[in-house]
Amino acid sequence: MNWFLIGIIIFVICYLFLNWFAKTSSRKIALFLKKTAVILSLLLAFIFTIGGKFIFSLPFFLILLSGLKIKGLSALQMFQLWRLIQYLRNSKKFSNNKFSGSSSVTLDESYKLLGLKKGCSKNEVVQSAQKLQKKIHPDMNRDVNTERLSQLVNEAKEKILKTDFS
Repeated sequence: MNWFLIGIIIFVICYLFLNWFAKTSSRKIALFLKKTAVILSLLLAFIFTIGGKFIFSLPFFLILLSGLKIKGLSALQMFQLWRLIQYLRNSKKFSNNKFSGSSSVTLDESYKLLGLKKGCSKNEVVQSAQKLQKKIHPDMNRDVNTERLSQLVNEAKEKILKTDFS
């Protein structure tokens, strides 16, 4: 008899829910599901936190944050964006210090780059580097990306000064 009564109650609840689901607009259903997810995740996170299982409550807090999209990006979108940035940084396609190696130019290449021969003076090295820097300055060459060229000239100058004049 108890199973029969429980079955009828479950049937009535399912009937009422499905009837509401059929008559309501999709916007209201989405809002209801969003609110339900936020409330349930908050409740479960609170229960886990009270029970001392704080680490288990973190996913529920993330669900809660993604449901609280106020303006801009949701927490889920920010997490996906962060993962994309990390991937691009690791693949060296999105790095600020792409050309940070200072030992990429050999001594012979440094002399060729500055247009000098071995045995020149320190003053000639500095003047040659300054003259090249003026030629490749961004104000003179607007259509060419001269950042790497400038870096190579500086590396060549530093390599010669460090190796031959220190």
